[in-house]
Amino acid sequence: MAKNYKDYFIKPNLKEAARRTRSVTPIIREELVIDEELKEIVKGKKYLIRTFGCQANERDEENIAGILEECGYIKATDLEDADLIILNTCAVRENAEERVFGEIGNLKRLKAKNPDLLFAICGCMVQEETMVEQILAKHRQVDIIFGTHNIVNLPSILLKAYLQKVKIVEVYSKEGEVYENLPSRRNGNLKAWVNIMYGCDKFCTYCIVPYTRGKERSRLMEDILDEVRELKKDNYQEITLLGQNVNAYGKDLNADYDFATLLVEVAKIGIPRIRFTTSHPWDFNSRMIDAIRDYDNIMPFVHLPLQSGDSEILRRMGRRYTYEEYKSLYNEIRNKVPNVGITTDIIVGFPNESEEQFNNTLKAADELAYDGAFTFIYSPRSGTPAARMEDNITMEEKHVRFNKLVDIISKHALERNEAYVGKTLKVLVEGASKRNKDILSGYSEQQKLVNFKGKETSIGKIVNVKITKAKTYTLEGEEVDE
Repeated sequence: MAKNYKDYFIKPNLKEAARRTRSVTPIIREELVIDEELKEIVKGKKYLIRTFGCQANERDEENIAGILEECGYIKATDLEDADLIILNTCAVRENAEERVFGEIGNLKRLKAKNPDLLFAICGCMVQEETMVEQILAKHRQVDIIFGTHNIVNLPSILLKAYLQKVKIVEVYSKEGEVYENLPSRRNGNLKAWVNIMYGCDKFCTYCIVPYTRGKERSRLMEDILDEVRELKKDNYQEITLLGQNVNAYGKDLNADYDFATLLVEVAKIGIPRIRFTTSHPWDFNSRMIDAIRDYDNIMPFVHLPLQSGDSEILRRMGRRYTYEEYKSLYNEIRNKVPNVGITTDIIVGFPNESEEQFNNTLKAADELAYDGAFTFIYSPRSGTPAARMEDNITMEEKHVRFNKLVDIISKHALERNEAYVGKTLKVLVEGASKRNKDILSGYSEQQKLVNFKGKETSIGKIVNVKITKAKTYTLEGEEVDE
């Protein structure tokens, strides 16, 4: 690398990332322009992307792959064969970052073996100042660091890296834009992600996402509907509408529609299955619930993060609702949507969570009896308000609490699943089970993973499966005729 590589450093700034203005979000519709010189350089070269984290990152991977293939790269089948390796990272919890750093260390040998290999890191993790500094200080094998707002600049970043042999850090901290017409290479032909909005303005005190993803900015409804129509034409069976907080869709637009309106309009297009994630209880309204109830192709499944069952902890988390308000919403969903599946997120050990406050969370988990939950021990994110709070709870105590919560969640998940034994569910068949190639696998309308005996010709179709056995987080059954 050239000695003047620091001239190519644009580092993240959390203070800038936290800024929110009332400016109208630019919608960029121009087709991506790729320098012909880059196309000549990368002709025949292979790329490989490893993605960590949420569905938004998975959709980003599809756009990155689309851009790379427009440049002329070919997808590699393994790391040893790749000329460009990109780690697409997550910053939501510390263990996600630890996994990435472990992977960076593992890949060092490939760089030593092939000095011409380009090694890039992108995603939410590199939107954090401390993470970029750590990568630069300890992992010299990394050639390129680019942020969530810089994906569209990838062709120019790569050309600079190839021609000038420089280390590049390009991480913008800003509110962000909406890019239409970005190239995309879908990871499958059965289920598809559809971004409806980007960013988050909630600023929960523990969460880094508003800093890494920018402000809430919605795509225009007609652009979303056009994408869904194309997916239907291509015979996709299921789409998931994506956003950091899908329920806030449309609030930033000077338009007469919101997420409930969008749900109904997407349903009318006729895609067999529609899902959405993730929901914030603050923005969830009755019209959204009515849409799920009234349209058969909007799946009866809601992921509704609780985070804590104690109202004071929720206040300190900046969640904007009390437990009682959450429970009222939860019950409305259960009462209005027959056989709905509801899962949640819960954080254990938020700074200075008392024994009584934790017990309120246990009572909530027992009372609400979720179909499942993602449970986490609180992980401080540098730069967030919660990371500056003093914490008198030992890690040992947090693990004890975590295990108590998991026991309750597992108990009710099994009970919910046992209620399906003897019933017939509609399952979208994704392929053979990872553990047994003679067993098929797919998801029910309620987002239950179902492993079953069936016909190989059913792969890619929605079939009826009679449930014969329930486990804590999966169901078993056999395919039956209608």
